[in-house]
Amino acid sequence: MKPNIGISDENREGVSELLNSLLADEYLLYTKLRKFHWNVRGPEFNTLHLLFEEQYTQIETIVDEVAERVGTLGGIALGTLEEFKEHSRLKEAPGENPKAMDMVREAVGDQEQLIKRLRNDANIAAERFDDLGTESFLSELLEQHEKMSWMLRSHIED
Repeated sequence: MKPNIGISDENREGVSELLNSLLADEYLLYTKLRKFHWNVRGPEFNTLHLLFEEQYTQIETIVDEVAERVGTLGGIALGTLEEFKEHSRLKEAPGENPKAMDMVREAVGDQEQLIKRLRNDANIAAERFDDLGTESFLSELLEQHEKMSWMLRSHIED
């Protein structure tokens, strides 16, 4: 049975597409932070190892929440690596293993891209799709990513 929650079928489908792109972005960032956690080296090893773990753990929860929001709206959440790769707006760098501070810079860049997209997607959810629930949901994720970005940036600022 499809949801009867005051949002048209067309708008629910549009929001589900928007959320699935976010789901792909979040999963790609989750995977990248895992890789950084496993491969960080150097004098900041312990600090960054723990920071990357903290962030991928937080994003793991976000991934689940985004997928469940898609389901709440009657959509089908993406769930394969191929789908995530196809729909993600973030980029991978297979075969590369950056130095510790370059990992941090890359993670900051990805976080900031997500923040900008979340801000835009929250506006689209409200204005184009008349979905205030998703707008609120995305705004909360935006705040979480702003804090994660700040935590990462604090390691590279003088």
